[in-house]
Amino acid sequence: MLQGSLCERLAPRETPDAAIAMTDAEGTVVGWTSTAQRLVGYPATEVVGQAVSTLLPLTRETLLDWASAEECRARGGWSGTATVRHRDGHSLKASLRFSLLWGRHGEIHWLISGTDIASLSPVATTGWVRDSLLTRTPIGVVVHDQDLHCSWTNDAMERQDGIPRGQRLGHRLPDVLPGTEAEGLDKVMRRVLDSGVSTVHEYRVWPPSDPRHEHAIAASYFCLQDADGRAMGVCCTSVDVTLGRRAQERLAILSEAGTRMGNSLDPMQIGQELADLAVPLLADYVNVDLAESVHFGEAPFARVGPLDDRRPVLRRAGLASIRPGVPESPWARGELVAVPRDSPFSKVLSSGRSHLEPVLDASPGTWFDRDPDRARTVRENGMHSLMVVPIRARHAFLGTAVFIRTEETAPFQEDDLLLAEGLVSRTALSLDNARRYARERSAALTLQRSLLPQRLVQGTAIETASRYLPADVDNGVGGDWFDAIPLPGARTALVVGDVVGHGINAAATMGRLRTAVQTLADLDLPPDELLTHLDDTVRRMAAEDADSQDPTRVTGATCLYAVYDPVTQRCTMARAGHPPPAVIDPHGNVTFPDLPTGTPLGVGVGIPFEAVELELPEGSRLALYTDGLIESREHDIEEGMRRLGAALARPGRSLERLCSSVIEAVPTHPPGDDVALLVARTHALSPSRTACWELAADPAVVHCARTQVTRQLVRWGLERLAPSTQLIISELVTNAVRHAAGPIRLRLIRHQVLTCEVSDTSDTLPRLRHACPSDEGGRGLYIVAQLCRRHGARCLTNGGKTVWAEQDLDPGA
Repeated sequence: MLQGSLCERLAPRETPDAAIAMTDAEGTVVGWTSTAQRLVGYPATEVVGQAVSTLLPLTRETLLDWASAEECRARGGWSGTATVRHRDGHSLKASLRFSLLWGRHGEIHWLISGTDIASLSPVATTGWVRDSLLTRTPIGVVVHDQDLHCSWTNDAMERQDGIPRGQRLGHRLPDVLPGTEAEGLDKVMRRVLDSGVSTVHEYRVWPPSDPRHEHAIAASYFCLQDADGRAMGVCCTSVDVTLGRRAQERLAILSEAGTRMGNSLDPMQIGQELADLAVPLLADYVNVDLAESVHFGEAPFARVGPLDDRRPVLRRAGLASIRPGVPESPWARGELVAVPRDSPFSKVLSSGRSHLEPVLDASPGTWFDRDPDRARTVRENGMHSLMVVPIRARHAFLGTAVFIRTEETAPFQEDDLLLAEGLVSRTALSLDNARRYARERSAALTLQRSLLPQRLVQGTAIETASRYLPADVDNGVGGDWFDAIPLPGARTALVVGDVVGHGINAAATMGRLRTAVQTLADLDLPPDELLTHLDDTVRRMAAEDADSQDPTRVTGATCLYAVYDPVTQRCTMARAGHPPPAVIDPHGNVTFPDLPTGTPLGVGVGIPFEAVELELPEGSRLALYTDGLIESREHDIEEGMRRLGAALARPGRSLERLCSSVIEAVPTHPPGDDVALLVARTHALSPSRTACWELAADPAVVHCARTQVTRQLVRWGLERLAPSTQLIISELVTNAVRHAAGPIRLRLIRHQVLTCEVSDTSDTLPRLRHACPSDEGGRGLYIVAQLCRRHGARCLTNGGKTVWAEQDLDPGA
C-alpha cells in the first residue's frame, strides 16, 4: 500500500541518486533513467511500455483519481513512501514523489522520482526526510525531446521563471528565454543527451512575481531512455534556492560581524564598523547614533517615556553609504544629533522596539513637518524604506541604528529586520564592553591624575615643567609618576617612576610609592639609600599581595631619584632599572649619563644601588622620563633615545614648549604605554645668598657664632629674624659642641626661606624629646621647633651629619 498524504508539497532538491521515471496518465512507463535502473534493477528495455504497477503497489485507477483531484492538481503532485519491488525479487522502501506534467494539448503525464530510504544517512531518515524527499518549496519539471523542444512541464516551472506553459511547450529554451543564460542551459541539456550522464547546474532568473530581485535556480538534468534503451529526451527538475541563499548570506554577514566586531574598545569605531558592514549588504545608507554617556563610560539611560520631556543626547558614531561623501546625513561623525518628537526615532526610544517602515512616508502631515532638514534629505536622496533598531544592552539604551534604502528598489521586509537586529545585538555587546572599560579606565585615570602633583614646586634653584600622556584604550592606564620635592638647604629632589602593569591597581600602587618617596625624601636620605628603602617597601607590598589571585596585581616598579644642590651646582642621582636621564647643557648638547642601571624595585635581588654625582652648570636642563616615551612596537629604545635627544636639543625654548615638542615626537598618539616627562632647568645660588663659618668644638664659640649670624642678617636686611635665629644657632651649636668631635660648620642660606645649618662629624642624629621638669637638658630641639617652620637632620655622604632649621622670610624679602 502507498503511504502518504495526498498533494504533499514538493521538495527543494533531489537526493544525489534519485531514480527518475515518466509514465502516461494511465501509469504506463514511457521514459526511464539509469538511476532508476540502479534502484530497481530493471533496464529501460524491460520497463518502458509496461505498467508502473509491476514495480509499485499503484493501480491505473489511482493515478486517474489523482489527476482528477482538484487539490492534487492545484499542488502539482503527490509524495510519500511506498514498497518497491526489485528485479531480483526483494522489496525496498522508497521515498517517492509524483509530479503532474502537462503536454501541448492538455494531456497529462507523471514524473516519478524515488530514493531508497535505507541508503539515506541516519539524519536524512528522520523527520520530514523519512516521510518524503520534499519540503515546502515546489519543484519545477520540464521534459525536452531529442531536439530539446519542451514536450512536458508542470505548473511550478512557470512560477519559477515566469514562462507560461503554452509559450514553453513545443519550443526550445533560447526561443522563449533569450539571453546567454538560456544558451548555456541549452548546451548543458545537449551534453546530458549526448553523454547520458546526469548533471546539476545553477542559473539565475528574474521571475514576474519578484522582478526586482535575482533568483537562484538549482536544476538537475537526467537523460530519459525509451523502450530500446536509447535517449529519448532530457528531464530537468529545478528548485528556487534563493531563500536558502539569502539565509546563507545572512549567516555569513552575522559570522563576519562576529569576526570584525568586538576587537575595539572605542565606541566611535564600533559604531563605524556596524555601518561599514551593513552597507551595501543590507542597506544603501546606515547611520549609528550613540548615547553621549557611552563615550565616557557612564551608565546609559533607560527608555524614554512618550510624555517624558527628557530628550537623550545622541552623537553620530557611524556613517556609511553607497554614495561618495554620504550626502544622506545632515550630521557628520562626532556631531550631536537631534531626536524629533513623534518620529520613528522617538518611538524606538520610548518603546525599546524596532521600527520597520517598508514604504517611507514623507508626505505633508507626517512627522517630517517638524523636521524639515530630514524631510529635505529624504526627498533629495530618494529614501524610500526605513528600519530603526535600538541598541540595547543590560536593559539599558545605548543608541540607535538606522538602515535606509535609496538605490535598491525593493523595500525592507521582516527578514531584513531580523538580520539588522542580529547585527545590532552584536554591536550592543561590543559597545557595552567598551562602555564598561571606559568607566574603569576613567576611574583609573582620575585616580592617577589625582595622585600626580597638581603643581610642581618652582624655587630659586630650579624651574620645572611636566607632561603626562595616558596610554591608549587597548593598553589602559599605567602607573607612571613624577615629582619635584623641595629639600632643606635650597635643594630639590626630582623623581620619576613607572609601576609595572596597567589599570587601577597600577595607579593605586603608584600613589602608594609616590607617598613613600615623599616620606623618605623628608628623611633627607641620599638617592642610593632612598632607593634601597623604597625597594624594601615594594617587596613588602608584593608580600602582602602574594596570596591574591588577582592577575592585575602589581609586581614591581622602576624609579630614578636625583637631588640637585644649587649651592654646589651638583646633582646626585641613582636609578632602579629606569632609563637614564637626559642632560642638556646651556648650549643645547644632549647627553645621557652612564649611571649604574640598578635592579627594578621589588625583584628581590638585594643588590645595593649606586649613586653618581654630576656637575650641572647654571642653565642646564635635566629631563627625566618613563620608557613609554622612548620605546614602542615600531622602534627600539636606541631609536627612541635618539629621537628624544633631537627633540631636547633646542636651547632657546621655554620648558613648556620643550615639553610639548618632546611629546609631539612620540610616534603614536596616544602611545601604547603611559608617558611621564619632567624637565627641570637648574640655577646656581648666588654666593651673596650664603654665609659659612668654621667653628672649633669649644663652648666659647657659641657667642661668636651668634655675633657672626646677627651681622649677616643685618647685611641681608633680616634684622627681624635675629632674635629667633640667635636662639636656634645657640641650641644647634651647643649640641654639636657637647655631642660631637672635630670641627663644626655653620651655614646660613637665604633663598625662599632662611636656612640655618650646623654640621659636625658625628653620625648620631638628634631626636626631639619632651624633657621632664627635673631634667637638666633635652630641651634644645624642642626650643628650636617652636622658633622655626620646620627642622631636621641628615647624614652626609662623607661622614657626619647636618642639623638644620628653616624660618619664613619677611614678605618681599
